Amino acid sequence: MNAESTGKTSQTTPTTQSTVSETNRSRVLHYLYTHGISSRASIAHALGLSAAAITKITARLIDAGIIHEVGGIEGRKNRRSIGLELDPEQFHFIGVKFARSLVEIGVFDLKGATSSLTDLPTVKNDTIPETIHSIHETISTLLDSNPSIVAIGMAVPGPYLRHEGRTAVVSSMQGWRTFNFLNEFSDAFRVPVFVEQDARAGVLAQYLFDPASNNCDNLAYYLLGEGVGLGVIDDGRLVNGAQGAAAEIGHVSIDVNGLPCDCGNRGCLERYCSAVAIHERLAGTGIVPDMGGMTHKQACHALFEQAAHGNHAAQELVHDIGRYVGYGCVTIFNTFNPERIVLGDIVAEGGQPLLEAAREVVDERVIPELNKATTICLSKLPTDAAVIGAAAVAVTQFLDHPSRFFAIT
Repeated sequence: MNAESTGKTSQTTPTTQSTVSETNRSRVLHYLYTHGISSRASIAHALGLSAAAITKITARLIDAGIIHEVGGIEGRKNRRSIGLELDPEQFHFIGVKFARSLVEIGVFDLKGATSSLTDLPTVKNDTIPETIHSIHETISTLLDSNPSIVAIGMAVPGPYLRHEGRTAVVSSMQGWRTFNFLNEFSDAFRVPVFVEQDARAGVLAQYLFDPASNNCDNLAYYLLGEGVGLGVIDDGRLVNGAQGAAAEIGHVSIDVNGLPCDCGNRGCLERYCSAVAIHERLAGTGIVPDMGGMTHKQACHALFEQAAHGNHAAQELVHDIGRYVGYGCVTIFNTFNPERIVLGDIVAEGGQPLLEAAREVVDERVIPELNKATTICLSKLPTDAAVIGAAAVAVTQFLDHPSRFFAIT
Protein backbone atom coordinates (compact mmCIF):
# COMPACT_ATOMS: atom_id res chain seq x y z
CA MET A 1 0.00 0.00 0.00
CA ASN A 2 1.04 3.61 -0.33
CA ALA A 3 1.66 5.76 2.74
CA GLU A 4 2.97 9.29 2.52
CA SER A 5 6.10 10.39 4.35
CA THR A 6 5.76 11.18 8.03
CA GLY A 7 8.51 13.78 8.00
CA LYS A 8 8.26 17.54 8.51
CA THR A 9 7.33 18.38 4.93
CA SER A 10 5.11 16.90 2.27
CA GLN A 11 5.25 17.84 -1.38
CA THR A 12 4.50 16.39 -4.77
CA THR A 13 7.64 14.99 -6.38
CA PRO A 14 7.92 15.31 -10.17
CA THR A 15 8.18 12.01 -11.99
CA THR A 16 11.83 11.43 -12.93
CA GLN A 17 13.92 8.42 -13.84
CA SER A 18 15.09 8.20 -10.23
CA THR A 19 11.53 8.17 -8.87
CA VAL A 20 10.51 5.52 -11.41
CA SER A 21 13.50 3.42 -10.36
CA GLU A 22 12.62 3.84 -6.69
CA THR A 23 9.01 2.88 -7.39
CA ASN A 24 10.11 -0.30 -9.17
CA ARG A 25 12.54 -1.20 -6.38
CA SER A 26 9.68 -0.74 -3.93
CA ARG A 27 7.38 -2.95 -6.02
CA VAL A 28 10.00 -5.72 -6.00
CA LEU A 29 10.45 -5.45 -2.22
CA HIS A 30 6.69 -5.50 -1.61
CA TYR A 31 6.37 -8.57 -3.83
CA LEU A 32 9.12 -10.46 -1.98
CA TYR A 33 7.72 -9.29 1.36
CA THR A 34 4.30 -10.71 0.50
CA HIS A 35 5.25 -13.83 -1.48
CA GLY A 36 8.55 -14.89 0.07
CA ILE A 37 11.35 -16.50 -1.96
CA SER A 38 10.66 -15.95 -5.65
CA SER A 39 12.44 -16.25 -8.99
CA ARG A 40 13.27 -13.25 -11.14
CA ALA A 41 10.95 -14.62 -13.84
CA SER A 42 8.03 -14.83 -11.38
CA ILE A 43 8.63 -11.27 -10.19
CA ALA A 44 8.86 -9.94 -13.76
CA HIS A 45 5.64 -11.71 -14.74
CA ALA A 46 3.74 -10.51 -11.65
CA LEU A 47 4.88 -6.88 -11.94
CA GLY A 48 4.62 -6.61 -15.71
CA LEU A 49 8.29 -5.69 -16.12
CA SER A 50 10.82 -7.11 -18.53
CA ALA A 51 13.31 -9.77 -17.49
CA ALA A 52 16.14 -7.33 -18.21
CA ALA A 53 14.57 -4.67 -15.97
CA ILE A 54 14.11 -7.10 -13.09
CA THR A 55 17.67 -8.35 -13.46
CA LYS A 56 18.95 -4.77 -13.21
CA ILE A 57 16.71 -3.83 -10.27
CA THR A 58 17.45 -6.96 -8.25
CA ALA A 59 21.20 -6.70 -8.92
CA ARG A 60 21.21 -3.27 -7.29
CA LEU A 61 19.14 -4.48 -4.34
CA ILE A 62 21.57 -7.39 -3.89
CA ASP A 63 24.61 -5.06 -4.08
CA ALA A 64 22.98 -2.85 -1.42
CA GLY A 65 22.52 -5.88 0.85
CA ILE A 66 18.73 -5.62 0.99
CA ILE A 67 17.91 -8.93 -0.72
CA HIS A 68 20.00 -11.99 -1.46
CA GLU A 69 20.01 -15.08 -3.64
CA VAL A 70 19.11 -18.50 -2.29
CA GLY A 71 19.49 -21.99 -3.76
CA GLY A 72 17.68 -23.24 -6.82
CA ILE A 73 13.88 -23.18 -6.59
CA GLU A 74 11.12 -24.31 -8.90
CA GLY A 75 10.35 -21.33 -11.10
CA ARG A 76 7.76 -20.67 -13.77
CA LYS A 77 6.96 -23.56 -16.14
CA ASN A 78 8.66 -25.96 -13.67
CA ARG A 79 12.13 -24.69 -14.53
CA ARG A 80 14.82 -24.54 -11.85
CA SER A 81 15.70 -20.94 -10.97
CA ILE A 82 17.80 -19.00 -8.52
CA GLY A 83 15.53 -17.64 -5.81
CA LEU A 84 15.56 -14.15 -4.32
CA GLU A 85 14.67 -13.43 -0.71
CA LEU A 86 13.95 -10.45 1.49
CA ASP A 87 14.89 -12.07 4.80
CA PRO A 88 12.39 -10.87 7.46
CA GLU A 89 14.90 -11.49 10.26
CA GLN A 90 17.73 -9.52 8.68
CA PHE A 91 16.35 -6.06 9.47
CA HIS A 92 14.89 -4.83 12.74
CA PHE A 93 12.76 -1.84 13.68
CA ILE A 94 12.04 -0.05 16.93
CA GLY A 95 8.42 0.81 17.67
CA VAL A 96 7.51 3.39 20.33
CA LYS A 97 3.93 3.79 21.51
CA PHE A 98 2.87 6.99 23.29
CA ALA A 99 -0.54 6.67 24.95
CA ARG A 100 -0.96 9.49 27.45
CA SER A 101 0.22 7.72 30.62
CA LEU A 102 1.76 4.75 28.81
CA VAL A 103 4.97 4.52 26.81
CA GLU A 104 6.02 1.18 25.38
CA ILE A 105 9.13 0.41 23.32
CA GLY A 106 9.58 -2.75 21.27
CA VAL A 107 11.95 -4.22 18.70
CA PHE A 108 10.46 -6.13 15.76
CA ASP A 109 11.56 -7.76 12.53
CA LEU A 110 10.11 -7.11 9.07
CA LYS A 111 7.17 -9.44 9.73
CA GLY A 112 6.36 -8.03 13.16
CA ALA A 113 7.98 -10.77 15.26
CA THR A 114 8.89 -9.33 18.66
CA SER A 115 12.50 -9.34 19.91
CA SER A 116 11.90 -7.26 23.03
CA LEU A 117 9.19 -5.18 24.68
CA THR A 118 9.67 -2.62 27.46
CA ASP A 119 7.07 -0.62 29.42
CA LEU A 120 8.38 2.63 30.87
CA PRO A 121 7.10 3.84 34.27
CA THR A 122 3.61 5.40 34.24
CA VAL A 123 3.74 8.94 32.85
CA LYS A 124 2.18 11.95 34.57
CA ASN A 125 2.01 15.53 33.33
CA ASP A 126 4.91 16.54 35.57
CA THR A 127 7.09 13.53 34.65
CA ILE A 128 7.06 13.95 30.86
CA PRO A 129 10.66 15.32 30.77
CA GLU A 130 11.92 12.28 32.71
CA THR A 131 10.00 9.99 30.34
CA ILE A 132 11.59 11.65 27.29
CA HIS A 133 15.04 11.17 28.85
CA SER A 134 14.25 7.48 29.45
CA ILE A 135 13.10 7.06 25.83
CA HIS A 136 16.39 8.48 24.55
CA GLU A 137 18.39 6.22 26.86
CA THR A 138 16.38 3.09 26.04
CA ILE A 139 16.53 3.62 22.27
CA SER A 140 20.25 4.44 22.33
CA THR A 141 20.93 1.23 24.27
CA LEU A 142 18.89 -0.82 21.81
CA LEU A 143 20.70 0.73 18.83
CA ASP A 144 24.11 0.10 20.38
CA SER A 145 23.28 -3.55 21.06
CA ASN A 146 21.60 -4.33 17.73
CA PRO A 147 23.27 -3.09 14.51
CA SER A 148 20.46 -4.67 12.43
CA ILE A 149 18.00 -1.96 13.55
CA VAL A 150 17.45 0.28 10.52
CA ALA A 151 14.58 2.59 11.53
CA ILE A 152 12.36 3.80 14.35
CA GLY A 153 8.60 4.31 14.18
CA MET A 154 6.60 6.24 16.74
CA ALA A 155 2.84 6.08 17.31
CA VAL A 156 1.39 9.12 19.06
CA PRO A 157 -2.12 10.15 20.15
CA GLY A 158 -4.26 12.04 17.67
CA PRO A 159 -5.22 14.46 16.37
CA TYR A 160 -1.55 14.53 15.35
CA LEU A 161 -0.60 17.55 13.23
CA ARG A 162 1.95 15.81 11.03
CA HIS A 163 3.53 18.93 9.52
CA GLU A 164 4.00 20.58 12.91
CA GLY A 165 5.02 17.46 14.81
CA ARG A 166 2.67 17.81 17.74
CA THR A 167 -0.69 16.56 18.98
CA ALA A 168 -3.50 19.13 19.05
CA VAL A 169 -5.52 17.55 21.86
CA VAL A 170 -4.53 14.90 24.40
CA SER A 171 -7.56 14.42 26.63
CA SER A 172 -6.70 13.87 30.31
CA MET A 173 -2.97 14.46 29.64
CA GLN A 174 -2.53 18.02 28.41
CA GLY A 175 1.20 18.04 29.10
CA TRP A 176 1.80 16.29 25.78
CA ARG A 177 0.19 19.12 23.76
CA THR A 178 3.28 21.32 23.90
CA PHE A 179 5.68 18.51 23.07
CA ASN A 180 7.06 18.38 19.51
CA PHE A 181 7.91 14.82 18.49
CA LEU A 182 9.72 15.75 15.28
CA ASN A 183 11.94 18.39 16.89
CA GLU A 184 12.81 16.02 19.72
CA PHE A 185 13.46 12.81 17.81
CA SER A 186 13.99 13.39 14.06
CA ASP A 187 17.78 13.74 14.24
CA ALA A 188 18.42 12.13 17.61
CA PHE A 189 19.60 8.69 16.50
CA ARG A 190 21.77 6.95 13.89
CA VAL A 191 18.67 5.68 12.03
CA PRO A 192 15.68 7.59 10.60
CA VAL A 193 12.62 8.25 12.76
CA PHE A 194 9.03 8.29 11.46
CA VAL A 195 6.07 9.57 13.50
CA GLU A 196 2.43 8.66 12.90
CA GLN A 197 -0.92 8.98 14.67
CA ASP A 198 -1.47 5.86 16.78
CA ALA A 199 -4.62 4.53 15.10
CA ARG A 200 -3.09 4.95 11.64
CA ALA A 201 -0.06 3.06 12.91
CA GLY A 202 -2.48 0.39 14.14
CA VAL A 203 -4.14 -0.02 10.75
CA LEU A 204 -0.71 -0.41 9.14
CA ALA A 205 0.05 -3.18 11.65
CA GLN A 206 -3.17 -4.98 10.75
CA TYR A 207 -2.44 -4.57 7.03
CA LEU A 208 1.14 -5.87 7.25
CA PHE A 209 1.12 -8.37 10.10
CA ASP A 210 -2.38 -9.83 10.54
CA PRO A 211 -2.99 -12.68 8.06
CA ALA A 212 -6.75 -12.06 8.16
CA SER A 213 -6.28 -8.41 7.12
CA ASN A 214 -3.24 -8.73 4.83
CA ASN A 215 -3.65 -6.55 1.78
CA CYS A 216 -7.26 -5.64 2.63
CA ASP A 217 -7.53 -2.40 0.66
CA ASN A 218 -10.54 -1.07 2.62
CA LEU A 219 -9.65 -1.58 6.25
CA ALA A 220 -10.40 0.29 9.49
CA TYR A 221 -8.59 -0.09 12.80
CA TYR A 222 -10.70 1.19 15.70
CA LEU A 223 -8.34 2.02 18.57
CA LEU A 224 -9.97 1.77 22.00
CA GLY A 225 -7.24 2.74 24.43
CA GLU A 226 -6.67 5.67 26.78
CA GLY A 227 -8.11 7.63 23.87
CA VAL A 228 -10.30 6.51 20.99
CA GLY A 229 -9.01 6.76 17.43
CA LEU A 230 -9.44 5.41 13.94
CA GLY A 231 -6.99 4.44 11.23
CA VAL A 232 -8.36 3.84 7.73
CA ILE A 233 -6.95 2.38 4.56
CA ASP A 234 -9.27 3.39 1.74
CA ASP A 235 -8.73 1.82 -1.68
CA GLY A 236 -5.18 0.91 -0.68
CA ARG A 237 -4.20 4.33 0.64
CA LEU A 238 -3.86 5.59 4.17
CA VAL A 239 -6.39 8.34 4.98
CA ASN A 240 -4.57 11.35 6.47
CA GLY A 241 -6.41 14.62 5.87
CA ALA A 242 -4.88 18.03 5.16
CA GLN A 243 -3.07 18.29 8.52
CA GLY A 244 -3.03 14.62 9.47
CA ALA A 245 -6.15 14.85 11.62
CA ALA A 246 -8.60 12.84 9.49
CA ALA A 247 -10.77 10.08 10.98
CA GLU A 248 -10.59 11.43 14.56
CA ILE A 249 -13.60 9.38 15.60
CA GLY A 250 -12.86 9.85 19.31
CA HIS A 251 -13.95 13.48 18.94
CA VAL A 252 -17.13 12.78 17.00
CA SER A 253 -20.07 13.72 19.23
CA ILE A 254 -22.60 11.01 20.01
CA ASP A 255 -24.56 13.36 22.30
CA VAL A 256 -24.63 17.09 21.49
CA ASN A 257 -25.57 17.83 25.11
CA GLY A 258 -23.26 15.21 26.58
CA LEU A 259 -20.13 15.25 28.71
CA PRO A 260 -17.66 18.07 27.99
CA CYS A 261 -14.39 17.09 26.30
CA ASP A 262 -10.97 18.72 26.39
CA CYS A 263 -11.25 19.31 22.62
CA GLY A 264 -14.06 21.85 23.21
CA ASN A 265 -16.84 19.60 21.95
CA ARG A 266 -19.49 17.81 24.02
CA GLY A 267 -20.48 14.17 24.05
CA CYS A 268 -17.30 12.98 22.29
CA LEU A 269 -17.15 9.21 21.84
CA GLU A 270 -13.97 8.84 23.87
CA ARG A 271 -15.74 10.32 26.91
CA TYR A 272 -17.80 7.11 27.03
CA CYS A 273 -15.69 4.14 25.91
CA SER A 274 -12.01 5.01 26.39
CA ALA A 275 -9.96 3.38 29.17
CA VAL A 276 -9.92 6.75 30.96
CA ALA A 277 -13.73 7.04 30.81
CA ILE A 278 -14.16 3.45 32.01
CA HIS A 279 -11.82 4.07 34.94
CA GLU A 280 -13.89 7.14 35.89
CA ARG A 281 -17.15 5.15 35.68
CA LEU A 282 -15.76 2.39 37.88
CA ALA A 283 -14.91 4.77 40.70
CA GLY A 284 -17.34 4.31 43.57
CA THR A 285 -19.24 1.42 41.99
CA GLY A 286 -17.58 -1.28 44.07
CA ILE A 287 -17.33 -3.51 40.98
CA VAL A 288 -13.54 -3.54 41.28
CA PRO A 289 -12.39 -3.58 44.90
CA ASP A 290 -9.21 -1.78 45.97
CA MET A 291 -8.88 0.43 42.89
CA GLY A 292 -6.48 2.79 44.62
CA GLY A 293 -3.33 3.35 42.60
CA MET A 294 -4.55 1.45 39.55
CA THR A 295 -3.63 2.72 36.11
CA HIS A 296 -6.38 3.09 33.50
CA LYS A 297 -5.20 -0.13 31.87
CA GLN A 298 -5.21 -2.05 35.15
CA ALA A 299 -8.71 -0.81 36.02
CA CYS A 300 -10.04 -2.02 32.66
CA HIS A 301 -8.37 -5.40 33.05
CA ALA A 302 -9.88 -5.72 36.53
CA LEU A 303 -13.35 -4.92 35.16
CA PHE A 304 -13.05 -7.49 32.39
CA GLU A 305 -11.86 -10.11 34.88
CA GLN A 306 -14.85 -9.45 37.12
CA ALA A 307 -17.18 -9.77 34.13
CA ALA A 308 -15.53 -13.03 33.04
CA HIS A 309 -16.02 -14.43 36.55
CA GLY A 310 -19.75 -13.75 36.50
CA ASN A 311 -20.03 -10.39 38.27
CA HIS A 312 -23.41 -9.20 36.97
CA ALA A 313 -22.73 -5.48 37.51
CA ALA A 314 -19.41 -5.81 35.67
CA GLN A 315 -21.12 -7.65 32.80
CA GLU A 316 -23.74 -4.92 32.51
CA LEU A 317 -21.06 -2.24 32.42
CA VAL A 318 -19.08 -4.09 29.72
CA HIS A 319 -22.28 -4.43 27.70
CA ASP A 320 -22.98 -0.70 28.07
CA ILE A 321 -19.43 0.19 27.01
CA GLY A 322 -19.76 -2.17 24.05
CA ARG A 323 -22.86 -0.34 22.87
CA TYR A 324 -20.94 2.94 22.88
CA VAL A 325 -18.24 1.19 20.85
CA GLY A 326 -21.06 0.20 18.49
CA TYR A 327 -22.11 3.83 18.01
CA GLY A 328 -18.59 4.47 16.79
CA CYS A 329 -18.87 1.51 14.43
CA VAL A 330 -22.01 3.04 12.91
CA THR A 331 -20.05 6.21 12.13
CA ILE A 332 -17.25 4.13 10.59
CA PHE A 333 -19.74 2.26 8.40
CA ASN A 334 -21.40 5.42 7.14
CA THR A 335 -18.25 7.49 6.72
CA PHE A 336 -15.72 5.04 5.26
CA ASN A 337 -17.61 1.88 4.22
CA PRO A 338 -14.67 -0.44 4.97
CA GLU A 339 -14.59 -4.14 4.22
CA ARG A 340 -13.27 -4.90 7.70
CA ILE A 341 -13.32 -3.11 11.07
CA VAL A 342 -10.80 -4.33 13.64
CA LEU A 343 -11.20 -3.39 17.33
CA GLY A 344 -7.98 -3.13 19.28
CA ASP A 345 -6.09 -1.81 22.32
CA ILE A 346 -7.02 -1.84 26.01
CA VAL A 347 -10.82 -1.74 25.81
CA ALA A 348 -10.96 -4.39 23.08
CA GLU A 349 -9.72 -6.83 25.72
CA GLY A 350 -13.34 -6.83 26.88
CA GLY A 351 -13.51 -9.57 24.27
CA GLN A 352 -16.53 -11.29 22.83
CA PRO A 353 -19.14 -9.76 25.18
CA LEU A 354 -18.00 -6.25 24.23
CA LEU A 355 -17.94 -7.18 20.53
CA GLU A 356 -21.44 -8.66 20.68
CA ALA A 357 -22.80 -5.50 22.34
CA ALA A 358 -21.22 -3.39 19.58
CA ARG A 359 -22.77 -5.64 16.94
CA GLU A 360 -26.20 -5.18 18.56
CA VAL A 361 -26.00 -1.46 17.82
CA VAL A 362 -24.71 -2.08 14.30
CA ASP A 363 -27.59 -4.48 13.60
CA GLU A 364 -30.06 -1.85 14.84
CA ARG A 365 -28.62 1.18 13.05
CA VAL A 366 -26.61 0.27 9.96
CA ILE A 367 -27.96 -0.11 6.41
CA PRO A 368 -28.42 -3.89 6.01
CA GLU A 369 -26.45 -4.12 2.77
CA LEU A 370 -23.45 -2.43 4.38
CA ASN A 371 -23.76 -4.53 7.53
CA LYS A 372 -23.83 -7.77 5.58
CA ALA A 373 -20.75 -6.85 3.55
CA THR A 374 -18.57 -5.79 6.49
CA THR A 375 -16.69 -7.84 9.08
CA ILE A 376 -16.24 -6.55 12.63
CA CYS A 377 -13.66 -8.41 14.71
CA LEU A 378 -11.17 -8.15 17.56
CA SER A 379 -7.50 -7.66 16.78
CA LYS A 380 -5.57 -10.93 16.78
CA LEU A 381 -2.11 -9.42 16.76
CA PRO A 382 0.05 -10.97 19.49
CA THR A 383 1.35 -7.54 20.52
CA ASP A 384 -0.49 -4.28 21.14
CA ALA A 385 -1.35 -2.92 17.68
CA ALA A 386 -0.13 0.60 18.43
CA VAL A 387 3.41 -0.38 19.45
CA ILE A 388 3.74 -2.98 16.69
CA GLY A 389 2.02 -0.39 14.48
CA ALA A 390 4.78 2.09 15.27
CA ALA A 391 7.20 -0.49 13.89
CA ALA A 392 4.86 -0.99 10.91
CA VAL A 393 5.17 2.73 10.11
CA ALA A 394 8.94 2.26 9.81
CA VAL A 395 8.58 -1.02 7.89
CA THR A 396 6.26 0.68 5.39
CA GLN A 397 8.79 3.44 4.82
CA PHE A 398 11.54 0.82 4.36
CA LEU A 399 9.52 -1.03 1.72
CA ASP A 400 8.30 2.13 -0.03
CA HIS A 401 11.58 4.08 -0.05
CA PRO A 402 14.60 1.72 0.17
CA SER A 403 17.05 4.38 -1.02
CA ARG A 404 16.40 6.32 2.21
CA PHE A 405 18.05 3.47 4.11
CA PHE A 406 20.73 2.16 1.76
CA ALA A 407 23.06 3.53 -0.89
CA ILE A 408 21.63 2.05 -4.10
CA THR A 409 23.74 2.79 -7.14
